[in-house]
Amino acid sequence: MLLTARDTSHNGYATESTLRIYGFDTRTRSETALRPSPRQLSPRIRGMLIVGAGVFIMSFDALLVRLAETSIWNVAFWRGLFIALSLWSLQALRLRGRLAATIRAGGLPLLGVGVIMGSGSLSIVSSFTLTLAANTVVILSAAPLVAAVLSRLLLGESCRPRTWVAIAGAMVGVWIVVSGSVGQGNLLGDVLAVAATLFMGTYLTLLRRYPDISRLLVVGLGGACMALVAVWFAAPFSLPAQTYAVLALMGLVQMPAALALVTTGTRYLPSPEVGLFLLGETILAPIWVGMALGEIPAVPTLAGGALILLALTLNACLALREQSAPPNDRQGRRTG
Repeated sequence: MLLTARDTSHNGYATESTLRIYGFDTRTRSETALRPSPRQLSPRIRGMLIVGAGVFIMSFDALLVRLAETSIWNVAFWRGLFIALSLWSLQALRLRGRLAATIRAGGLPLLGVGVIMGSGSLSIVSSFTLTLAANTVVILSAAPLVAAVLSRLLLGESCRPRTWVAIAGAMVGVWIVVSGSVGQGNLLGDVLAVAATLFMGTYLTLLRRYPDISRLLVVGLGGACMALVAVWFAAPFSLPAQTYAVLALMGLVQMPAALALVTTGTRYLPSPEVGLFLLGETILAPIWVGMALGEIPAVPTLAGGALILLALTLNACLALREQSAPPNDRQGRRTG
């Protein structure tokens, strides 16, 4: 028998402690449903598996861009078009006839965030083509810290001292990576990676400002914007069959699956822990490119990347420690 004990003894009902003494289950139905049975995965483990799978799939992005073996504009057009079609189709199935109404409800915020997302995606594709994959993913890993600065400037959110220390370390790491490309023919690609980091940091900040807009619709709109820009410079209908296959795999399967998994995983894990998992792409992407194409990161990339990863990892671990601390300890740390 399940009894809920939100009543008190002075109004004629048994207290929670009294019910427990007599062996009754005093948890609410929602509390009982949230507690996993021995055969079920806990929400935390489920979230870790979902986000881990998403990051693993996402880490093949740089390799697929290289394997397409076509121009930046062709990759941008087909990647954007396929992502838009796949994600909007998914949302159309989920919303069941309410897609147009949801887009109208998003209004200018949805459009603006989508344009910024598309600009960042175009910068990422261009960077993957013009510099080492390791350089791009290492520089991009600093996007959450850019978002922290912009959240402070634009939204008035507080920024903890540990975050400022991580930002300073990441900036030094990015400078090391970019300085190693001077005179090596990779500088434009690194600059585009920095631009992509600024775009993605702005994107993350605006998502916090407008939490009700659909993430999948935003990414789909970003893909459509990228395709609309790229179509003027691309020759998308004269490519080899192998290139079309790689682009379709990237735009219809790989990126939609990765984004859907990571987005779903945020329901089960706090954002700092999701951020830790996303650092896995920074490690895995250069490995896949190195194994397939023999591309070895330069020493400045390894040094700068190690510094950025260290700064991000320490910041995320300290954030998780604060979240797991008792409320009294957490309040003490804020005031101390």
